[in-house]
Amino acid sequence: MSFRRDFISKPIFAFARGAMPAMSDTEREALEAGDVWWDADLFTGNPDWSKLLAVAPAILTDEERAFLNGPVDELCAMLDEWKINWEWRDLPPEAWAFVKRHRFFGMIIPKEFGGLGFSPYAHSEVVRKLSSRSLTAAVTVMVPNSLGPGELLMRFGTKEQQQQWLPRLADGRDIPCFGLTSPEAGSDAASMVDTGIICKGQFEGREVLGLRLNWHKRYITLGPVATLLGLAFKAYDPDHLVGQQEELGITVALIPTHLPGVEIGRRHLPAMQVFQNGPNWGRDVFIPMDYIIGGQERLGEGWKMLMTALAAGRGISLPSLSAAGAAYAARTTGAYARIREQFGISIGKFEGIEEPLARIVGTAYLLDAARRLTCAALNQGHHPAVISGIMKLHATERMRIVIDDAMDIHGGKAVIDGPQNYMGSLYRAVPVGITVEGANILTRNLIVFGQGAIRAHPFLLEEMNALGEADRAKGLDAFDKAFWAHVGHSFKTMFRAWGRSWTGGLLAPAPDAGEATRFYRQLSRYSSAFALCADMALLTLGGALKRKEMLSARFGDILSELYLLSAALKRWQDEGRQREDFAALEWCMASGFRTIENRFAEILANLPSRLVAVMLKFLIQPFGAKVTGPSDRVVHQCAELVLAPSTARDRLTPDLAAVDDDGGIARLEKAFHLVTSAEDAAKQMRAARLHDWKEAVTRGVITQADGEKLQAAHEAVAKVIEVDDFAAEALSPIYRKGADVHQFFQELGEQRAAS
Repeated sequence: MSFRRDFISKPIFAFARGAMPAMSDTEREALEAGDVWWDADLFTGNPDWSKLLAVAPAILTDEERAFLNGPVDELCAMLDEWKINWEWRDLPPEAWAFVKRHRFFGMIIPKEFGGLGFSPYAHSEVVRKLSSRSLTAAVTVMVPNSLGPGELLMRFGTKEQQQQWLPRLADGRDIPCFGLTSPEAGSDAASMVDTGIICKGQFEGREVLGLRLNWHKRYITLGPVATLLGLAFKAYDPDHLVGQQEELGITVALIPTHLPGVEIGRRHLPAMQVFQNGPNWGRDVFIPMDYIIGGQERLGEGWKMLMTALAAGRGISLPSLSAAGAAYAARTTGAYARIREQFGISIGKFEGIEEPLARIVGTAYLLDAARRLTCAALNQGHHPAVISGIMKLHATERMRIVIDDAMDIHGGKAVIDGPQNYMGSLYRAVPVGITVEGANILTRNLIVFGQGAIRAHPFLLEEMNALGEADRAKGLDAFDKAFWAHVGHSFKTMFRAWGRSWTGGLLAPAPDAGEATRFYRQLSRYSSAFALCADMALLTLGGALKRKEMLSARFGDILSELYLLSAALKRWQDEGRQREDFAALEWCMASGFRTIENRFAEILANLPSRLVAVMLKFLIQPFGAKVTGPSDRVVHQCAELVLAPSTARDRLTPDLAAVDDDGGIARLEKAFHLVTSAEDAAKQMRAARLHDWKEAVTRGVITQADGEKLQAAHEAVAKVIEVDDFAAEALSPIYRKGADVHQFFQELGEQRAAS
């Protein structure tokens, strides 16, 4: 007999068991998907920095590097994003053939099945480089290697299914897509009405047990060209052909699109992006049971399978595209701000430009750091569900901010569309990334903290499992052990958070990391404060916390910042603590700390239990949010990183697609290097108050070579500043070919006047 268990824990157990809200099967499967990693350390309130720094950086093998510098570069050279979007409305046929021939669709498929067998990091690097050249090509390649038939077959397929389908997917004989979203079910996939009724039917001339499917899916990428559809539906067994249960739950199956009853719809046009996307239907489509991924024994396990696959997929594809977008924006916007002059000075020297430019630079540094760290975890075999949610949410959201900043700095250059506009397509694509693979609003408000609090917390999942245990005696024993361990942990966290907060982090642990040591101390301080606040919110709100979406979102923001800033510190360490890059790291830390402190203040101002809020404020934030963000000095230094050629600029923007001969990027890079190389001569002319380089040569202020260099730079800048224009009949069929536009409108006005 245990006094604590029987007289203290037992009534708490009974109360909590009755108060705990019911959890649906889909909620439980989503929570159990994937695993935890560094997020669990952050949730302890006392992260082990040596563990993070010991993680092997993600690197490419020689074979993967050769693919990136060979077939990927060759594919990029085939792509003209303007023609793809506005003339062809698709990848050119030779690009499709090239992608299949070089097995881009089989990057994640093992070599034994004919795939490339690449690591998650190689997959990420390929998507990143392609994204810097053509979003249509990047999306086309990323989808078969992310959530879809290939990954599901590798994880859950039977050996027979793997041997039949994986080689065909690897070499492009089959093009895959995955049908999840339907008109009735977007973020709430469990509400789908697509059905599969278990019955007997004819298939290839014989009667077999199978399913008769009816569905309507939309927004399906590669759907219009797919030959193999992965399909999510709800399975039912009304005649009890496989068991006593009638509703079996969400199931996933493979549907060859040539089967009778499959109907492929016309194309969607997502924000003027022309990657293949569209709806499809199935009307009384019959498939045998062995078309269920994993076979009949996987009936009803589809949601868990999807969530497990998504736990990895969301950490690669869209974060890679977003990191590429940020690096691309940093390189192009820095160059443009350097060569563009207003009021006789480079616009990059204006503080009003430096602020958004620094934001672009810092975000590019942060996103690529987080991408690399996440890929390192995936390379080690982790499937961190919470971290993948953080990556998808924050990578796409921050890309949106970065691209808006880039558009503002470019002004009309980025607004006027045409072949020379290198920003417009990326700007239009931003809402797509925000929406797909889990809407960002849902991810921020419900998933990051909601899933993280249960999965990454050191004791909460054990307590929940104990409360849900059918055997009450066994559940009580487990609860007693977990609950009191949780109580002890909470007291340690409280004193830890109090001490670290009141000393400004001086007592917080940190590795010896040179100038960055102080940043580790602050993250240790914020981690303990986060763990304490999360525990108190869970204690006072219980299951009601999941309905407090704004509170949950703020907790999620703090957890996200802790992870992203950890990644930035890891990058700084892995790259050898490059002194030139410190401004970017400092910008990331100051911006992140400001967000963390503001979210703490918002949580404390809105916790329903005011007594607890007052206590927490005394412990962790007695003087309110104090960090104001990056200083003007840091902003200036950060912006300077991309305003001149340097190794720091190259480290910030590595492995982007090679520029074309005379496209917008090529013109920009040429002008950038000419302007910066002629800087000394330009300064000498300004000091002499001269504007004509020939006069400056005559007076001996500069040399003839310097003058010619200045002239070349001036001409190159003029070509960059140029924007495209079009004949009226080229833009609209309203105008008769060759007709005079002014005459057209004059005639139109006369017709209206006469009527």
